[in-house]
Amino acid sequence: MAESSERTLVCSVLFLDIVGYSKEAVAEQALLKQTLDRVLVAALDRVAPRDRIILDTGDGAAITFFGDPENALSVGVAIRDSLQGLPVRMGINLGPVRLVSDLNGQTNVIGDGINVAQRVMSFSRPGQLLVSRSYYDVVSCLSSIYQTAFTSEGSRTDKHVRAHDVYSVVTGIRVGSREKIDRLAIPQAETHSAVDDLEEDDPQEPAQVFDAGPNLIVSGYGKASVQEALKTLAKRGSRLISPLAKVGNRWVAACEHPEMAMSDCRVEKLGSTHIITGPTRQAVLAKVQELVQFGAVLVGDVESTDGRVWTAVCDAGRVRS
Repeated sequence: MAESSERTLVCSVLFLDIVGYSKEAVAEQALLKQTLDRVLVAALDRVAPRDRIILDTGDGAAITFFGDPENALSVGVAIRDSLQGLPVRMGINLGPVRLVSDLNGQTNVIGDGINVAQRVMSFSRPGQLLVSRSYYDVVSCLSSIYQTAFTSEGSRTDKHVRAHDVYSVVTGIRVGSREKIDRLAIPQAETHSAVDDLEEDDPQEPAQVFDAGPNLIVSGYGKASVQEALKTLAKRGSRLISPLAKVGNRWVAACEHPEMAMSDCRVEKLGSTHIITGPTRQAVLAKVQELVQFGAVLVGDVESTDGRVWTAVCDAGRVRS
């Protein structure tokens, strides 16, 4: 995909970095980066350039995949199997991202999909590949091979007080051996900006809804079942943020968390301190995450004295570690 679509898509994102990179001397950093780049080039050869965007993060990379979500797993496993002692940690997430143009006119990727991939990566050890709950729930259904390819690592909480269910990818897994049927790249898939176009001739099991913080991921084998779930969420105040699209053999869409859409947060500035108040913990966390993207740091936890008003404090004058 050569240019920015200026719209939100549900994509798989692989985030990786070299552990301890910043502590090394410049010469050693250059050697580590060159080694990682060679591993990346070899692993990415299996995915067409138009189906991915690579962002160089200095000590690693963030790779967004527009096609089959299995591609992220395939590349991640190939990298892990080629590290030969290189201390690299990796995380994969499936979630909403937006393609935008940066100051140099290059395509950049932003959004919760890439942010969560980075959070999942931060929980992994050198040489380990972790995936998020949303990614696991979709990919584990693609083939019986993948049903035993993941091990639950439980729930982890990041420094922004957001919980993530993570799964490790077992060693010895063969990726890409299943018969690929009906593979459609997300940018080319049939999409809908509304949720009222039901297809009654698609009797499938009910769609699943995965909590991804400020967003919800709706996934199912049947197009109609996903649309029905989106209709229900819309009645609760949820707004569609990523159109319905075919990802592997499942239909996937993303929408706002109902509590996010129905809440109204206030931000008061007292010098370098920001005080955020809102009617739900989810809403306040979402506002905190917006401020964090601009360098703020959450001080303490999100708290409530009466269960009706939630409060958080951010320090805008501190630098994130």
